[in-house]
Formats: sequence, structure tokens, C-alpha cells
Amino acid sequence: MRPLSALLLVALLAVSAHAAPREIRVKDRAGLVRALDRAKAGTTILLAPGVYAGGLYAAKLRGEPKRSIVIAAAEPKKPPVFRGGTSGIQLSQCVSVELRDLVFEGATGNGLNIDDGGAKGEGARDLRLTRITVRNVGPGGNRDGIKLSGIDGATIRECRIERWGSGGSAIDMVGCHDVEVSRCRIGPARGDFASGIQAKGGSHWIRILQCTFTDAGGRGVNAGGSTGLAYFRPADANYEASRIVVENCIFSGGLTPIAFVGCDGATFRNNLVYRPRRWALRILQESRDKRFVRCRNGVIESNLVVFRSDELRSAVNIGPGTLAHTFRFAGNGWFCEDAPATTKARIKLPTREKDGVYGVDPKLKDPSNGDFTFARKGQLKGVGPRQRDR
Repeated sequence: MRPLSALLLVALLAVSAHAAPREIRVKDRAGLVRALDRAKAGTTILLAPGVYAGGLYAAKLRGEPKRSIVIAAAEPKKPPVFRGGTSGIQLSQCVSVELRDLVFEGATGNGLNIDDGGAKGEGARDLRLTRITVRNVGPGGNRDGIKLSGIDGATIRECRIERWGSGGSAIDMVGCHDVEVSRCRIGPARGDFASGIQAKGGSHWIRILQCTFTDAGGRGVNAGGSTGLAYFRPADANYEASRIVVENCIFSGGLTPIAFVGCDGATFRNNLVYRPRRWALRILQESRDKRFVRCRNGVIESNLVVFRSDELRSAVNIGPGTLAHTFRFAGNGWFCEDAPATTKARIKLPTREKDGVYGVDPKLKDPSNGDFTFARKGQLKGVGPRQRDR
């Protein structure tokens, strides 16, 4: 074999010098900053256990679909903690990035902030958050646990968010598309002006699956909302939210499990709602510009709602300017815990329900301690959450 030419050898050495390392191990904030600066597609940054000062910022991290940039705990059972800062970490205009097994606490703004930087076309996409914990954000005002703005394609799995800002959301999505939130635990919130998961500002195709909401504020899920026109993505969207699916979740406490707010098409299916303190659901219109469709086309089916007569003000709260008559109800189970015989009389819906079941006790095993197992026999077959992954 002939020896490599000098020019070829120089070229190979240059490529090697600039190639991204596949794995970078860091043990302090300065090391993490350097690693983020070096990260390329396929890089995994492993953080040693310990406390890292929050307030980090990274822009234009560019992974690839099968070669993500990963920022993760070196020891998942001892996750590193990002403490303080306006946000623990802010990622802007990043593509194919995953955060895994990290804790964010004590941020004064948002616990974790991921956005598109206001970019047109070259935004943020293909993002994954796995086993992230966010806690003690704020405490006051519109401070979110996880804030997503202009994200196209994301998964949020097995995350835990608790005690976010008193007027914010555990997960807030503005102009986000194709996002799945699954097997997350949301709550408790800091009061009734907070919400659990919110999708608004032109958000589309958002799936919330197998999540547990415990005292998650005034609205467990806010499907829609009220967004300034400058923040919509796309800019000409005529709805706050569209194609929102909430399925196989458990809601305990809070004022209402879900509010449909300026939403064009949403499904609330096979969920268990335990003791909402005011409404089983809300249908509202908060964005009043003439371009917006009125809240419409919701589907509420196969849910189990267990309530008390001294807590539930009404089954459905309907605000002005909505098309409540386009909502469809089917196969839901309703049970008034303290007055079963009065259950049906208390359920007033905007349209006639098909195959609703009223006053059948699901015999929840131990709801006060989070065990919502119930007998799936007879009239309650197919109502409430299906088998959930553990």
C-alpha cells in the first residue's frame, strides 16, 4: 500500500481536529459551557452529579434526526440540579436536541425555556425532554415550569413539574406544533390562577397522554387561551389551538380538568376526573378579534367524572361567543359521590349525550392516596382510563 500523500494526511488531520467528540463528560458549569460550544450532531454531554448555577443560554445547537445532541445525567439516579437563574437553561433555535434526567429548581422566570428565537423558517424542531424535573419556579406571576415557543416536533416524557409561578403554567406552549406530552406528573400548582398544560397562539396537533394532574390550578389543561397577535405561529392562524387530544389522563382536584378556549377541534377521551372544585369542563372564547373562529367542535367521550354536590358548581361552564352546540358528548360516566341519586339531575350539558351513565359508583380504591383503581364491570366498562403504562 502506498503511503498517504502529504496533502491527504493534512486534510485528514484537519477533519479529525474539527470532528465533534461523541461523548463529553463535565463536572462543573464552566465545563458545560465549553461542551455546548463544541457540540455537534451526535455529541452526548454527560453531567456529573451536583449543583450547577442556572441562567445558561445556548443557541443554534444543530443535531440531526438520528444524531441528536444529548445533554444528560452521567448517573441518572443522581441527576444534576440546575439552581436559580432567570431560567435554568434557555435553548434558542435548536434542532434535534434532547435533555434527559436533569433537575431545574428555583428559577425566577421559567424553569426551562426553549424557543425559536423569533426566526422565520429556521426555527426550533425535533426536541425531546425525558425525565426532567422542574420545581419551585417563581413563585409569583406568569412564570412557567417549561416554556415552549414556536417548536415544531417535540416529545416530553416522564417529566415532573411542581410549584411553578402562581399565574403561569407547568408546561406552556405558544405556537407549537406536533408535540406529545406523555406520562408526566403535573402539580401541585401555586393556586387557582395557575394552569397545568397550556397550548395556545396557533398551537396545533398537541397530544397529552397518560399524564397525572394533582391540584394543577384553575385549568388542568388549557386548550387554547388568549395570545397577543404578534406571538402567533403561524402569524395568520385563525384559532388559538387546533387538534388537541387529552387522553388516558387522571385529574384530581383543581377548578376544572380542561378548558376549551378559542379552540377549533379538541378531544377529551378516556380520562378520570376526581372531585373538580367548580366545573367538569369549560367552553370559552377569550380572543375576540374577528379573524378567530369561535370555540367549536370539541369531543368529550368515555370519561369518568366523580364529583361532590358541595363542590361542583355546574358540569359545564359556557362563556359568551362560543359554539357550544357543536360539542359532542358520548359514553361518559358521571357519579355524585355524596348524593348518587341526584347525579343525572346535576349534569346539564349543551347538547344531548349519547350513552351516558349516571349514578354508578366506580368504587375507587383509595383516591385520597392516589390509587384510582376502580371496578371495570357492567355499565362502567370502557369508561375512564384504559390500562396505563407503568
